[in-house]
Amino acid sequence: MRTGFVGLGAMGQPMARNLHRAGLLAAVWNRSAAKAQAFSAETGVAAAGSLAELAEICEAVVTCVSADADVLTVTDALGASLAAGAVVMDCSTVAADTAREAAARLAAHDAEFLDCPVSGGTEGARDGTLSIMVGGEAAALQRARPVLEALGRNIVHMGPAGAGQAAKATNQIMVAGINQAVTEALAFGQAQGLPMDRLIAALEKGAAANWFLSHRGPTMVEGRYPLGFKVALHAKDLEICRRMAEADGARLPLIEMTLKHYARLLDAGSTEEDISALFRLKSDMFARGDA
Repeated sequence: MRTGFVGLGAMGQPMARNLHRAGLLAAVWNRSAAKAQAFSAETGVAAAGSLAELAEICEAVVTCVSADADVLTVTDALGASLAAGAVVMDCSTVAADTAREAAARLAAHDAEFLDCPVSGGTEGARDGTLSIMVGGEAAALQRARPVLEALGRNIVHMGPAGAGQAAKATNQIMVAGINQAVTEALAFGQAQGLPMDRLIAALEKGAAANWFLSHRGPTMVEGRYPLGFKVALHAKDLEICRRMAEADGARLPLIEMTLKHYARLLDAGSTEEDISALFRLKSDMFARGDA
């Protein structure tokens, strides 16, 4: 399928490169045109002058943007110019209701919409190993599968439109819990005077083993937080999770606590840091002798 890509951010740019390597990428578009032009100069892929222009030459479009309003704006701009039967795969993280609205708007143009949020961080985007949670029609997913297979290794159909985003919200709550547990435990271990490299080596072979411990533990105990998933973006995602939970009459303590902690990090200027920067707050608890 001749595929377009919209949104060349930290996740989108490596994803677009993987589509290019697979021979699928026909054109790219980015809100700041300079990024699209630089990508075009690097790869030879066309930088579309507008979303309508991109839609006219593509059978499929992958979008990866920041917010709910952006998804709907892009969907509307693509819709009128897409050929009947074209498929839009949105890899952003937004509310399930937003995905359902985008699907309805594209259906009015005889085009298909799949909400395809991803998990795996910038490493997964770079390596083409993302986990992709898909909501939408099974037949549309079948046609879009070659595109998604260039982006990830684990593609799971969760149900109708919006189900992919509901699954991603579940993932983001779990990520918050893992971040809280790993950073707090390692801060505790550090306060006990343990050799942190040996502690991590021991923990990652036992019942506490997890991806975050293995990939972020060594850097956080060195006071480094290389970007994999921005604090600001996870905070945005948890706000979505909070609204979805509140719609069901629930307030989840894990969401509330993590948002409070992220607000402190953001106030301290950690906007561009990885979520593992939470280790700094956990370590400070021991340094101050309070919680």
